[in-house]
Amino acid sequence: MRTLIIDDERLARKELAGLLKNFPEIEVLAECTNAEEAIEVISNLKPDLIFLDVQMPGMNGFEMLEELDFVPRVIFVTAFDEFALKAFEVNALDYLLKPVEEDRLADAIQKVSASRSSLNTQPRSAEMLSSSKLGQADQIFLKDGEKCWFVTLNDIRLFESEGNYVRVFFANSKPLILKSLNNLEEKLDNTFFRANRKHIVNLRWVQSVENWFNGGLRLTLKDNTQIEVSRRQSAKFKDLMSL
Repeated sequence: MRTLIIDDERLARKELAGLLKNFPEIEVLAECTNAEEAIEVISNLKPDLIFLDVQMPGMNGFEMLEELDFVPRVIFVTAFDEFALKAFEVNALDYLLKPVEEDRLADAIQKVSASRSSLNTQPRSAEMLSSSKLGQADQIFLKDGEKCWFVTLNDIRLFESEGNYVRVFFANSKPLILKSLNNLEEKLDNTFFRANRKHIVNLRWVQSVENWFNGGLRLTLKDNTQIEVSRRQSAKFKDLMSL
């Protein structure tokens, strides 16, 4: 797994990198000393996994995640047990207390491997790594008030515009995030479809399609949500789905 270490403490980075040499499945691509540096490196290298220090000068680990479009799998590393609960509130794969113990590190890496297997995640090709588009196996970090989530795009069935915000529908949650639908559309691959001015749907969640008024279409999603496709977008949808 292509991995990044993000920690402002040089000794902590060195100790973790040394421990990771005992895990042949881990390839450490780089080490970052702060969140700003890490954002750029993550954007360029698109690692599979990051070990992320929670408390860093300037932007902390949680604030950094909010700035990312592409969010790798995350294992938090912290010297403070108080952050453990928050880490689990955002569904992190695991958290490690400093100094990191090899047995706990092994457990955390095993959780990452299991998570990747459950998603049937394949190694990223050079083309995928150079692409800025996000697909079904990628995850995003969402924050609405005090609540945070890591969500795999495969689990998101619908994005709905609400002014300058977008509501994201997955499982039983529908947080509101400060994004524009146009911005999201640019970042998502063609397994997501802009049905109309207000909605982007995950095509893998479409259960049925029927003709609708004025040459449009109506989609029924697997949760029985119904979304109208505008006449203009209906032609694109039919071409895309070979209808």
